Amino acid sequence: MLKQCLLVLVAAGLLSIAVPFAAAQDNPSNDQQSSPSQDNGHRRHGPPDPAQRTQELTKQLQLTSDQQTKVQDIFQSERSQMESLRQDTSLSQQDRHTKMMEMHKSTDTQIRALLDSDQQKKWDEMQAKRGQWMQNRRPGPPDAGSGQQAPPPQQ
Repeated sequence: MLKQCLLVLVAAGLLSIAVPFAAAQDNPSNDQQSSPSQDNGHRRHGPPDPAQRTQELTKQLQLTSDQQTKVQDIFQSERSQMESLRQDTSLSQQDRHTKMMEMHKSTDTQIRALLDSDQQKKWDEMQAKRGQWMQNRRPGPPDAGSGQQAPPPQQ
């Protein structure tokens, strides 16, 4: 009888510890889903969230509310176009990649046009850092991607 009670208590204790962990596995918290900059700055797989990207740019560039609305619309449009492109099986992987890069450039140009001169300077610095990061992670000769990620000219 004592062994049965002890066994029931141990089982109940294990269940009370295991259930929250199992629930966390089944239903990840919103913080983990909406934070692409988590994991030491590495994005999770999947398309980036336009609202999250806008929020990050707002912190870095001190966007006005009008700029935030326009930037989020630009990001949302890019995301829709990217999803359509990913579903287009008629294109080769290289062609799809080229079109994605063109979309990124178009988005960058549209956003830069919304910024004031101080914000544009910060934006250009951010783009240059992103270009360096992309070059460092891209295999092949060092000049293979040169010119693709150059910051837009100052006005």
